[in-house]
Amino acid sequence: MSTTQAVAAPAAKRAFQGNDKLLTGIVMGVLTFWLFAGTVGTIARAILTDINGGPIDDIAQPLVDLNQMNLAVSVTALFSGLFIVVFGGLADRIGRVKVALAGNVLNIAGSLLLTLASGSVALPMLLTGRALQGLSAACIMPATMALVKAYWDGPQRQRAVSMWSIGSWGGSGIAALFGGFIASAYDWRVIFYVSIAVSILAILLLRGTPESKAEAGTNRRLDVPGLAIFMVTVLALMIVLIFGRQIGWASPMTLGLGIVALVGAGAFVRVERSRDLPFIDFALFKNTTFTGATLSNFLLNGTIGLLIVSQQMLQIARPEMFDPWRAGLLTIGYAVAIIGFIRVGEKLLRRFGPRKPMLWGAGIVGLACLALIPTNVLVGQYQVLAIVAYTLFGVGLAFYATPSTDAALSNLPPAQAGAGAGIYKMASSLGGAIGAAISLTIFSSFLGPGVSFVGDVLVTQGIHSNEAVRQAGAVTFIFNLVIVLVSIVSIVVTVPKGRKYNDD
Repeated sequence: MSTTQAVAAPAAKRAFQGNDKLLTGIVMGVLTFWLFAGTVGTIARAILTDINGGPIDDIAQPLVDLNQMNLAVSVTALFSGLFIVVFGGLADRIGRVKVALAGNVLNIAGSLLLTLASGSVALPMLLTGRALQGLSAACIMPATMALVKAYWDGPQRQRAVSMWSIGSWGGSGIAALFGGFIASAYDWRVIFYVSIAVSILAILLLRGTPESKAEAGTNRRLDVPGLAIFMVTVLALMIVLIFGRQIGWASPMTLGLGIVALVGAGAFVRVERSRDLPFIDFALFKNTTFTGATLSNFLLNGTIGLLIVSQQMLQIARPEMFDPWRAGLLTIGYAVAIIGFIRVGEKLLRRFGPRKPMLWGAGIVGLACLALIPTNVLVGQYQVLAIVAYTLFGVGLAFYATPSTDAALSNLPPAQAGAGAGIYKMASSLGGAIGAAISLTIFSSFLGPGVSFVGDVLVTQGIHSNEAVRQAGAVTFIFNLVIVLVSIVSIVVTVPKGRKYNDD
Protein backbone atom coordinates (compact mmCIF):
# COMPACT_ATOMS: atom_id res chain seq x y z
CA MET A 1 0.00 0.00 0.00
CA SER A 2 2.83 2.29 -0.72
CA THR A 3 2.59 5.55 -2.63
CA THR A 4 4.03 6.27 -6.05
CA GLN A 5 6.01 9.25 -7.17
CA ALA A 6 4.60 11.65 -9.73
CA VAL A 7 5.87 14.71 -11.53
CA ALA A 8 3.68 17.67 -10.70
CA ALA A 9 3.53 21.10 -12.21
CA PRO A 10 5.04 23.85 -10.06
CA ALA A 11 2.52 25.41 -7.71
CA ALA A 12 3.07 28.85 -9.20
CA LYS A 13 1.82 27.67 -12.60
CA ARG A 14 -1.14 25.68 -11.29
CA ALA A 15 -4.61 27.10 -11.93
CA PHE A 16 -6.53 24.26 -10.25
CA GLN A 17 -6.24 23.39 -6.56
CA GLY A 18 -7.44 20.11 -5.10
CA ASN A 19 -10.72 20.27 -3.19
CA ASP A 20 -12.83 17.99 -1.02
CA LYS A 21 -15.03 16.95 -3.96
CA LEU A 22 -12.03 15.58 -5.85
CA LEU A 23 -10.52 14.05 -2.70
CA THR A 24 -13.76 12.24 -1.90
CA GLY A 25 -13.86 10.84 -5.44
CA ILE A 26 -10.26 9.65 -5.09
CA VAL A 27 -10.94 7.90 -1.77
CA MET A 28 -14.09 6.27 -3.19
CA GLY A 29 -12.04 4.86 -6.05
CA VAL A 30 -9.35 3.54 -3.71
CA LEU A 31 -11.98 1.79 -1.57
CA THR A 32 -13.23 -0.27 -4.53
CA PHE A 33 -10.10 -2.41 -4.27
CA TRP A 34 -9.02 -2.29 -0.64
CA LEU A 35 -12.48 -2.64 0.86
CA PHE A 36 -14.89 -4.27 -1.60
CA ALA A 37 -12.60 -6.47 -3.70
CA GLY A 38 -10.71 -7.36 -0.51
CA THR A 39 -13.71 -9.10 1.06
CA VAL A 40 -13.51 -12.20 -1.15
CA GLY A 41 -10.94 -14.02 1.01
CA THR A 42 -13.37 -13.94 3.95
CA ILE A 43 -16.57 -14.74 2.03
CA ALA A 44 -15.07 -17.39 -0.28
CA ARG A 45 -16.99 -20.22 1.41
CA ALA A 46 -20.24 -18.27 1.17
CA ILE A 47 -19.66 -17.69 -2.55
CA LEU A 48 -18.94 -21.39 -3.12
CA THR A 49 -22.02 -22.48 -1.19
CA ASP A 50 -24.26 -20.09 -3.11
CA ILE A 51 -22.93 -20.82 -6.60
CA ASN A 52 -22.90 -24.60 -6.06
CA GLY A 53 -26.30 -24.70 -4.36
CA GLY A 54 -24.95 -26.18 -1.14
CA PRO A 55 -21.81 -26.80 0.95
CA ILE A 56 -18.82 -27.59 -1.25
CA ASP A 57 -17.98 -30.72 0.76
CA ASP A 58 -21.38 -32.27 -0.04
CA ILE A 59 -21.24 -31.88 -3.83
CA ALA A 60 -19.48 -34.46 -6.01
CA GLN A 61 -19.08 -32.24 -9.07
CA PRO A 62 -19.30 -28.59 -8.03
CA LEU A 63 -19.63 -25.80 -10.58
CA VAL A 64 -16.69 -24.07 -8.86
CA ASP A 65 -14.29 -26.14 -6.76
CA LEU A 66 -12.03 -25.05 -3.91
CA ASN A 67 -8.89 -24.64 -6.04
CA GLN A 68 -10.74 -22.52 -8.59
CA MET A 69 -12.08 -20.35 -5.78
CA ASN A 70 -8.54 -19.96 -4.44
CA LEU A 71 -7.54 -18.65 -7.86
CA ALA A 72 -10.42 -16.17 -7.76
CA VAL A 73 -9.21 -14.94 -4.36
CA SER A 74 -5.64 -14.37 -5.63
CA VAL A 75 -6.19 -13.19 -9.20
CA THR A 76 -7.21 -9.61 -8.33
CA ALA A 77 -3.96 -8.80 -6.53
CA LEU A 78 -2.07 -10.69 -9.26
CA PHE A 79 -3.49 -8.55 -12.09
CA SER A 80 -3.01 -5.41 -10.04
CA GLY A 81 0.66 -6.26 -9.54
CA LEU A 82 1.24 -7.21 -13.17
CA PHE A 83 -0.22 -4.01 -14.60
CA ILE A 84 0.26 -1.28 -12.00
CA VAL A 85 3.54 -0.08 -13.53
CA VAL A 86 2.00 -0.15 -17.01
CA PHE A 87 -1.08 1.86 -16.10
CA GLY A 88 0.93 4.24 -13.94
CA GLY A 89 3.04 5.08 -16.99
CA LEU A 90 -0.06 5.31 -19.17
CA ALA A 91 -1.61 7.78 -16.71
CA ASP A 92 1.48 9.97 -16.97
CA ARG A 93 1.20 9.98 -20.77
CA ILE A 94 -2.53 10.29 -21.53
CA GLY A 95 -3.82 11.79 -18.28
CA ARG A 96 -4.35 10.71 -14.70
CA VAL A 97 -8.01 11.69 -14.57
CA LYS A 98 -8.74 9.58 -17.68
CA VAL A 99 -7.01 6.52 -16.23
CA ALA A 100 -8.70 6.94 -12.82
CA LEU A 101 -12.09 7.16 -14.54
CA ALA A 102 -11.27 4.10 -16.65
CA GLY A 103 -10.32 2.22 -13.48
CA ASN A 104 -13.73 2.91 -11.95
CA VAL A 105 -15.44 1.75 -15.15
CA LEU A 106 -13.42 -1.47 -14.99
CA ASN A 107 -14.53 -1.99 -11.40
CA ILE A 108 -18.17 -1.54 -12.41
CA ALA A 109 -17.75 -4.15 -15.15
CA GLY A 110 -15.89 -6.56 -12.86
CA SER A 111 -18.34 -6.18 -9.97
CA LEU A 112 -21.28 -6.66 -12.35
CA LEU A 113 -19.81 -9.94 -13.60
CA LEU A 114 -19.43 -11.14 -10.00
CA THR A 115 -23.05 -10.37 -9.20
CA LEU A 116 -24.21 -12.29 -12.29
CA ALA A 117 -21.94 -15.33 -11.76
CA SER A 118 -24.13 -18.44 -11.68
CA GLY A 119 -24.76 -21.73 -13.40
CA SER A 120 -22.41 -23.18 -16.00
CA VAL A 121 -20.78 -19.78 -16.67
CA ALA A 122 -20.15 -19.05 -12.98
CA LEU A 123 -16.43 -19.82 -13.07
CA PRO A 124 -15.46 -17.75 -16.16
CA MET A 125 -17.60 -14.85 -14.93
CA LEU A 126 -16.07 -15.07 -11.46
CA LEU A 127 -12.48 -15.15 -12.73
CA THR A 128 -13.05 -12.45 -15.36
CA GLY A 129 -14.75 -10.20 -12.84
CA ARG A 130 -11.91 -10.60 -10.35
CA ALA A 131 -9.30 -9.97 -13.06
CA LEU A 132 -11.12 -6.76 -14.07
CA GLN A 133 -11.08 -5.66 -10.43
CA GLY A 134 -7.32 -6.14 -10.45
CA LEU A 135 -6.95 -4.06 -13.62
CA SER A 136 -9.18 -1.44 -12.00
CA ALA A 137 -6.85 -1.20 -9.00
CA ALA A 138 -3.82 -0.99 -11.31
CA CYS A 139 -5.43 2.09 -12.91
CA ILE A 140 -6.81 3.79 -9.81
CA MET A 141 -3.92 3.51 -7.35
CA PRO A 142 -1.08 5.17 -9.31
CA ALA A 143 -3.36 7.65 -11.09
CA THR A 144 -5.07 8.91 -7.92
CA MET A 145 -1.84 9.22 -5.97
CA ALA A 146 -0.35 11.19 -8.86
CA LEU A 147 -3.40 13.49 -8.74
CA VAL A 148 -2.83 14.02 -5.01
CA LYS A 149 0.77 15.02 -5.67
CA ALA A 150 -0.21 17.23 -8.60
CA TYR A 151 -3.10 19.20 -7.07
CA TRP A 152 -2.25 19.61 -3.38
CA ASP A 153 0.69 21.33 -1.64
CA GLY A 154 2.10 21.61 1.85
CA PRO A 155 -0.20 20.73 4.77
CA GLN A 156 -3.13 20.21 2.40
CA ARG A 157 -1.13 17.59 0.51
CA GLN A 158 -0.30 15.82 3.78
CA ARG A 159 -4.01 15.76 4.61
CA ALA A 160 -4.84 14.42 1.14
CA VAL A 161 -2.17 11.71 1.40
CA SER A 162 -3.52 10.75 4.84
CA MET A 163 -7.04 10.43 3.41
CA TRP A 164 -5.69 8.30 0.53
CA SER A 165 -3.89 6.10 3.06
CA ILE A 166 -7.01 5.78 5.22
CA GLY A 167 -8.88 4.62 2.11
CA SER A 168 -6.29 1.91 1.44
CA TRP A 169 -5.18 0.84 4.92
CA GLY A 170 -8.57 1.51 6.49
CA GLY A 171 -10.41 -0.25 3.69
CA SER A 172 -8.24 -3.35 4.00
CA GLY A 173 -8.61 -3.28 7.77
CA ILE A 174 -12.42 -3.50 7.76
CA ALA A 175 -12.80 -5.66 4.62
CA ALA A 176 -13.22 -8.94 6.53
CA LEU A 177 -15.62 -7.37 9.01
CA PHE A 178 -17.68 -5.61 6.35
CA GLY A 179 -17.75 -8.56 3.96
CA GLY A 180 -18.65 -11.00 6.71
CA PHE A 181 -21.54 -8.83 7.88
CA ILE A 182 -23.03 -8.33 4.40
CA ALA A 183 -22.63 -12.01 3.42
CA SER A 184 -24.30 -13.19 6.64
CA ALA A 185 -27.03 -10.57 6.99
CA TYR A 186 -27.95 -10.17 3.32
CA ASP A 187 -26.23 -11.79 0.33
CA TRP A 188 -22.58 -11.68 -0.75
CA ARG A 189 -23.60 -10.10 -4.06
CA VAL A 190 -24.76 -6.99 -2.18
CA ILE A 191 -21.07 -6.18 -1.54
CA PHE A 192 -20.50 -5.72 -5.25
CA TYR A 193 -23.77 -3.87 -5.85
CA VAL A 194 -22.48 -1.34 -3.32
CA SER A 195 -19.07 -1.37 -5.02
CA ILE A 196 -20.74 -0.45 -8.33
CA ALA A 197 -22.58 2.42 -6.63
CA VAL A 198 -19.33 3.67 -5.05
CA SER A 199 -17.57 3.64 -8.44
CA ILE A 200 -20.44 5.58 -10.02
CA LEU A 201 -20.15 8.14 -7.22
CA ALA A 202 -16.38 8.32 -7.75
CA ILE A 203 -16.86 8.96 -11.48
CA LEU A 204 -19.34 11.76 -10.80
CA LEU A 205 -16.96 13.39 -8.32
CA LEU A 206 -13.91 13.04 -10.59
CA ARG A 207 -15.62 14.41 -13.70
CA GLY A 208 -14.75 17.98 -14.47
CA THR A 209 -11.31 17.77 -12.85
CA PRO A 210 -8.67 19.39 -15.10
CA GLU A 211 -6.42 16.78 -16.67
CA SER A 212 -2.97 16.16 -15.20
CA LYS A 213 -0.05 14.64 -17.13
CA ALA A 214 3.66 14.23 -16.60
CA GLU A 215 5.88 17.05 -17.83
CA ALA A 216 7.28 16.73 -21.33
CA GLY A 217 10.32 14.51 -21.54
CA THR A 218 9.44 12.37 -18.47
CA ASN A 219 7.38 9.68 -20.24
CA ARG A 220 8.78 6.19 -20.66
CA ARG A 221 7.97 3.89 -23.58
CA LEU A 222 6.29 0.63 -22.62
CA ASP A 223 8.63 -2.38 -22.66
CA VAL A 224 6.24 -4.79 -24.41
CA PRO A 225 8.66 -7.79 -24.69
CA GLY A 226 9.64 -7.50 -21.02
CA LEU A 227 6.02 -7.19 -19.89
CA ALA A 228 4.93 -10.17 -22.01
CA ILE A 229 7.68 -12.45 -20.65
CA PHE A 230 6.97 -11.28 -17.10
CA MET A 231 3.24 -12.01 -17.41
CA VAL A 232 3.74 -15.50 -18.87
CA THR A 233 6.28 -16.34 -16.17
CA VAL A 234 4.13 -15.20 -13.26
CA LEU A 235 0.93 -16.75 -14.61
CA ALA A 236 2.69 -20.10 -15.14
CA LEU A 237 3.98 -19.95 -11.57
CA MET A 238 0.53 -19.13 -10.18
CA ILE A 239 -1.12 -22.03 -12.03
CA VAL A 240 1.48 -24.41 -10.61
CA LEU A 241 1.02 -23.07 -7.08
CA ILE A 242 -2.77 -23.18 -7.13
CA PHE A 243 -3.54 -26.23 -9.29
CA GLY A 244 -0.37 -28.30 -8.89
CA ARG A 245 -1.90 -30.66 -6.32
CA GLN A 246 -5.12 -31.06 -8.30
CA ILE A 247 -3.36 -31.70 -11.61
CA GLY A 248 -0.58 -33.74 -9.98
CA TRP A 249 2.83 -32.40 -8.97
CA ALA A 250 4.57 -34.90 -11.26
CA SER A 251 2.16 -34.55 -14.19
CA PRO A 252 3.54 -33.37 -17.58
CA MET A 253 1.38 -30.22 -17.43
CA THR A 254 2.64 -29.17 -13.99
CA LEU A 255 6.25 -29.94 -14.87
CA GLY A 256 5.89 -28.12 -18.19
CA LEU A 257 4.47 -25.02 -16.53
CA GLY A 258 7.24 -25.17 -13.94
CA ILE A 259 9.81 -25.21 -16.73
CA VAL A 260 8.03 -22.28 -18.43
CA ALA A 261 8.26 -20.31 -15.17
CA LEU A 262 11.97 -21.08 -14.70
CA VAL A 263 12.94 -20.43 -18.31
CA GLY A 264 10.77 -17.32 -18.37
CA ALA A 265 12.47 -15.93 -15.26
CA GLY A 266 15.90 -16.41 -16.83
CA ALA A 267 14.78 -14.94 -20.15
CA PHE A 268 13.21 -11.97 -18.40
CA VAL A 269 16.42 -11.08 -16.57
CA ARG A 270 18.47 -11.43 -19.75
CA VAL A 271 16.09 -9.36 -21.90
CA GLU A 272 15.62 -6.61 -19.30
CA ARG A 273 19.35 -6.14 -18.82
CA SER A 274 19.78 -5.56 -22.54
CA ARG A 275 17.10 -2.86 -22.89
CA ASP A 276 17.55 0.88 -22.51
CA LEU A 277 14.11 1.39 -20.94
CA PRO A 278 13.25 -1.92 -19.24
CA PHE A 279 9.96 -2.86 -17.60
CA ILE A 280 11.95 -3.56 -14.42
CA ASP A 281 15.27 -1.78 -14.12
CA PHE A 282 17.60 -4.27 -12.43
CA ALA A 283 20.14 -1.49 -11.89
CA LEU A 284 17.90 -0.35 -9.02
CA PHE A 285 18.74 -3.53 -7.13
CA LYS A 286 22.39 -2.51 -6.90
CA ASN A 287 21.11 -0.35 -4.05
CA THR A 288 21.03 -2.93 -1.24
CA THR A 289 18.69 -0.87 0.95
CA PHE A 290 16.13 -0.65 -1.86
CA THR A 291 16.53 -4.38 -2.49
CA GLY A 292 16.05 -5.34 1.15
CA ALA A 293 13.07 -3.05 1.67
CA THR A 294 11.39 -4.28 -1.53
CA LEU A 295 12.05 -7.96 -0.70
CA SER A 296 10.77 -7.61 2.86
CA ASN A 297 7.75 -5.72 1.49
CA PHE A 298 7.04 -8.59 -0.91
CA LEU A 299 7.34 -11.15 1.89
CA LEU A 300 5.30 -9.33 4.53
CA ASN A 301 2.50 -8.66 2.04
CA GLY A 302 2.56 -12.42 1.43
CA THR A 303 1.41 -12.97 5.01
CA ILE A 304 -2.09 -11.82 4.00
CA GLY A 305 -2.61 -15.58 3.63
CA LEU A 306 -2.58 -15.64 7.43
CA LEU A 307 -5.79 -13.62 7.53
CA ILE A 308 -7.52 -15.40 4.64
CA VAL A 309 -6.77 -18.95 5.80
CA SER A 310 -7.58 -18.34 9.47
CA GLN A 311 -10.98 -16.94 8.49
CA GLN A 312 -11.72 -19.91 6.24
CA MET A 313 -10.43 -22.39 8.86
CA LEU A 314 -12.82 -21.09 11.52
CA GLN A 315 -15.79 -21.29 9.15
CA ILE A 316 -14.95 -24.85 8.05
CA ALA A 317 -13.98 -26.23 11.46
CA ARG A 318 -16.98 -24.86 13.38
CA PRO A 319 -19.65 -23.71 10.89
CA GLU A 320 -22.31 -23.70 13.62
CA MET A 321 -20.31 -21.02 15.47
CA PHE A 322 -18.59 -19.04 12.71
CA ASP A 323 -20.40 -17.68 9.70
CA PRO A 324 -18.54 -14.99 7.69
CA TRP A 325 -19.83 -12.24 10.00
CA ARG A 326 -18.82 -13.91 13.28
CA ALA A 327 -15.43 -14.91 11.90
CA GLY A 328 -14.91 -11.41 10.50
CA LEU A 329 -15.88 -9.87 13.84
CA LEU A 330 -12.71 -11.32 15.36
CA THR A 331 -10.66 -9.09 13.04
CA ILE A 332 -11.89 -5.81 14.51
CA GLY A 333 -8.58 -5.40 16.35
CA TYR A 334 -6.77 -5.58 13.00
CA ALA A 335 -8.86 -2.73 11.62
CA VAL A 336 -8.42 -0.54 14.69
CA ALA A 337 -4.69 -1.24 14.99
CA ILE A 338 -3.74 -0.70 11.37
CA ILE A 339 -5.56 2.65 11.23
CA GLY A 340 -4.58 3.78 14.70
CA PHE A 341 -0.89 2.92 14.48
CA ILE A 342 -0.01 3.96 10.91
CA ARG A 343 1.08 7.41 12.10
CA VAL A 344 3.07 5.77 14.92
CA GLY A 345 5.19 4.09 12.27
CA GLU A 346 5.88 7.52 10.79
CA LYS A 347 6.94 8.89 14.21
CA LEU A 348 9.19 5.87 14.82
CA LEU A 349 10.82 6.49 11.44
CA ARG A 350 11.62 10.06 12.39
CA ARG A 351 13.10 9.06 15.71
CA PHE A 352 14.97 5.86 14.89
CA GLY A 353 15.31 5.72 11.11
CA PRO A 354 13.73 2.89 9.08
CA ARG A 355 15.63 -0.20 10.27
CA LYS A 356 14.31 -0.55 13.84
CA PRO A 357 10.62 0.10 13.05
CA MET A 358 10.82 -2.33 10.14
CA LEU A 359 12.28 -5.01 12.41
CA TRP A 360 9.79 -4.28 15.16
CA GLY A 361 6.90 -4.42 12.71
CA ALA A 362 8.04 -7.69 11.15
CA GLY A 363 8.66 -9.16 14.60
CA ILE A 364 5.13 -8.25 15.74
CA VAL A 365 3.71 -9.95 12.61
CA GLY A 366 5.77 -13.01 13.65
CA LEU A 367 4.07 -12.93 17.05
CA ALA A 368 0.72 -12.89 15.25
CA CYS A 369 1.73 -16.08 13.43
CA LEU A 370 2.75 -17.71 16.71
CA ALA A 371 -0.59 -16.81 18.30
CA LEU A 372 -2.53 -18.51 15.49
CA ILE A 373 -0.46 -21.73 15.34
CA PRO A 374 -1.99 -23.57 18.37
CA THR A 375 -5.17 -24.61 16.56
CA ASN A 376 -5.34 -27.66 18.84
CA VAL A 377 -6.82 -25.72 21.79
CA LEU A 378 -10.51 -25.38 22.64
CA VAL A 379 -12.53 -22.99 20.51
CA GLY A 380 -13.08 -20.45 23.29
CA GLN A 381 -9.35 -20.23 23.93
CA TYR A 382 -8.61 -19.96 20.23
CA GLN A 383 -11.01 -17.05 19.81
CA VAL A 384 -8.94 -15.11 22.34
CA LEU A 385 -5.74 -16.06 20.53
CA ALA A 386 -7.25 -15.02 17.18
CA ILE A 387 -8.33 -11.60 18.49
CA VAL A 388 -4.82 -11.02 19.89
CA ALA A 389 -3.21 -12.28 16.66
CA TYR A 390 -5.28 -10.06 14.37
CA THR A 391 -4.53 -7.02 16.53
CA LEU A 392 -0.80 -7.79 16.49
CA PHE A 393 -0.97 -8.28 12.73
CA GLY A 394 -2.40 -4.77 12.30
CA VAL A 395 0.12 -3.18 14.67
CA GLY A 396 3.04 -4.92 12.96
CA LEU A 397 2.05 -3.89 9.45
CA ALA A 398 1.37 -0.31 10.63
CA PHE A 399 4.83 -0.07 12.22
CA TYR A 400 6.46 -1.47 9.09
CA ALA A 401 4.66 0.39 6.28
CA THR A 402 5.98 3.96 6.29
CA PRO A 403 9.58 3.14 7.34
CA SER A 404 9.79 0.49 4.63
CA THR A 405 8.54 2.86 1.93
CA ASP A 406 11.05 5.46 3.09
CA ALA A 407 13.94 2.97 3.12
CA ALA A 408 13.10 1.84 -0.40
CA LEU A 409 12.67 5.23 -2.05
CA SER A 410 14.68 7.82 -0.12
CA ASN A 411 17.95 6.07 -1.02
CA LEU A 412 17.31 6.32 -4.76
CA PRO A 413 18.35 9.28 -6.95
CA PRO A 414 15.39 11.51 -7.96
CA ALA A 415 15.59 10.25 -11.54
CA GLN A 416 14.96 6.67 -10.32
CA ALA A 417 12.28 7.45 -7.74
CA GLY A 418 9.32 6.86 -10.07
CA ALA A 419 10.63 3.52 -11.36
CA GLY A 420 11.55 2.45 -7.83
CA ALA A 421 8.08 3.33 -6.50
CA GLY A 422 6.46 1.28 -9.27
CA ILE A 423 8.58 -1.78 -8.47
CA TYR A 424 7.98 -1.38 -4.73
CA LYS A 425 4.20 -1.18 -5.25
CA MET A 426 4.27 -4.12 -7.65
CA ALA A 427 6.09 -6.12 -4.98
CA SER A 428 3.21 -5.38 -2.58
CA SER A 429 0.51 -6.66 -4.93
CA LEU A 430 2.44 -9.68 -6.23
CA GLY A 431 3.53 -10.58 -2.72
CA GLY A 432 -0.09 -10.60 -1.60
CA ALA A 433 -1.19 -12.65 -4.62
CA ILE A 434 1.58 -15.24 -4.43
CA GLY A 435 1.53 -15.44 -0.63
CA ALA A 436 -2.23 -15.96 -0.57
CA ALA A 437 -1.99 -18.59 -3.32
CA ILE A 438 0.70 -20.58 -1.48
CA SER A 439 -1.11 -20.36 1.88
CA LEU A 440 -4.40 -21.48 0.35
CA THR A 441 -2.65 -24.33 -1.49
CA ILE A 442 -0.98 -25.54 1.71
CA PHE A 443 -4.27 -25.29 3.58
CA SER A 444 -6.29 -27.20 0.98
CA SER A 445 -3.53 -29.83 0.61
CA PHE A 446 -3.65 -30.73 4.30
CA LEU A 447 -7.45 -30.85 4.46
CA GLY A 448 -7.51 -34.41 3.12
CA PRO A 449 -8.20 -37.39 5.37
CA GLY A 450 -5.29 -39.11 7.08
CA VAL A 451 -2.99 -36.11 6.97
CA SER A 452 -1.18 -35.61 10.29
CA PHE A 453 1.83 -33.35 10.37
CA VAL A 454 1.76 -31.76 13.82
CA GLY A 455 -0.60 -34.07 15.66
CA ASP A 456 2.08 -35.54 17.89
CA VAL A 457 3.25 -32.08 18.93
CA LEU A 458 -0.07 -30.25 19.22
CA VAL A 459 -2.52 -32.71 20.77
CA THR A 460 -6.04 -31.87 19.63
CA GLN A 461 -8.44 -30.83 22.38
CA GLY A 462 -12.23 -30.88 22.11
CA ILE A 463 -13.87 -32.04 18.87
CA HIS A 464 -11.70 -34.40 16.79
CA SER A 465 -13.83 -34.54 13.65
CA ASN A 466 -12.29 -31.26 12.48
CA GLU A 467 -8.71 -32.24 13.33
CA ALA A 468 -7.56 -32.21 9.70
CA VAL A 469 -8.87 -28.67 9.21
CA ARG A 470 -7.18 -27.44 12.37
CA GLN A 471 -3.86 -29.05 11.50
CA ALA A 472 -4.07 -27.66 7.96
CA GLY A 473 -4.39 -24.21 9.50
CA ALA A 474 -1.46 -24.77 11.87
CA VAL A 475 0.84 -25.86 9.04
CA THR A 476 -0.17 -22.81 7.01
CA PHE A 477 0.55 -20.46 9.90
CA ILE A 478 3.96 -22.08 10.42
CA PHE A 479 4.70 -21.38 6.75
CA ASN A 480 3.77 -17.72 7.26
CA LEU A 481 6.07 -17.56 10.27
CA VAL A 482 8.92 -18.75 8.03
CA ILE A 483 8.07 -15.96 5.56
CA VAL A 484 8.33 -13.41 8.38
CA LEU A 485 11.69 -14.78 9.53
CA VAL A 486 13.10 -14.50 6.00
CA SER A 487 11.78 -10.94 5.85
CA ILE A 488 13.57 -10.10 9.11
CA VAL A 489 16.82 -11.53 7.77
CA SER A 490 16.52 -9.39 4.62
CA ILE A 491 16.08 -6.26 6.75
CA VAL A 492 19.01 -7.10 9.04
CA VAL A 493 21.34 -7.75 6.11
CA THR A 494 20.43 -4.80 3.90
CA VAL A 495 18.93 -1.86 5.81
CA PRO A 496 21.59 0.27 7.53
CA LYS A 497 21.41 1.26 11.19
CA GLY A 498 20.73 4.78 12.39
CA ARG A 499 19.82 7.70 10.10
CA LYS A 500 17.42 9.48 12.49
CA TYR A 501 14.78 11.95 11.30
CA ASN A 502 14.45 14.29 14.27
CA ASP A 503 12.71 17.55 13.43
CA ASP A 504 14.50 19.62 16.07
